[in-house]
Amino acid sequence: MSEINILPLFRERRSPYQFDPARSVATEDVEALFEAARWAMSSYNAQPWRYILGVREENPSLWQAILEVLVEGNQPWAQHAPVLALGIMETAFEHNGKPNKAAPHDLGAASAFLTVEATARGLVVHQMIGIEPEKAHSDFNLGATQEALTALAIGYAGDTPDLPEAYLQRDQGPRQRKPMEEIVRRS
Repeated sequence: MSEINILPLFRERRSPYQFDPARSVATEDVEALFEAARWAMSSYNAQPWRYILGVREENPSLWQAILEVLVEGNQPWAQHAPVLALGIMETAFEHNGKPNKAAPHDLGAASAFLTVEATARGLVVHQMIGIEPEKAHSDFNLGATQEALTALAIGYAGDTPDLPEAYLQRDQGPRQRKPMEEIVRRS
């Protein structure tokens, strides 16, 4: 636990493997998460993030298609999340067509804003890089300058029935962070 005073949301944020399969996420909450992402900072204000959003109750086939581009290790737990999204980045700047080396950073920033908004609303987000990018590109007909990089499972924390033991152990383990001295160099 940190002795430094920060917004409690940062300590409350979790990336669980267990979702409450009986609780859906209200449409206005889903919209608010992506509105928060929209306001993230980006290089040249390019806003290179795009999301493909699958809400199981609204569009089960799109939700299933997103689930199917997750790597095999993510599917057993992510299948219980009521909302799945793919994080896509535009790899070239729109204003000049040059490569945007900041695109992965900017997508991460947008997803972080989304995650903080989710935490404020009592939701959890599990971000993952474990996707099959080529399958996503093909299945979702992405453009030449678009690349699928991440996925997000969104919902309410809860008890997931029949979740493999390895995931349960990860969820029940202590939440650890590296000490400040290890991540910030001052000389």
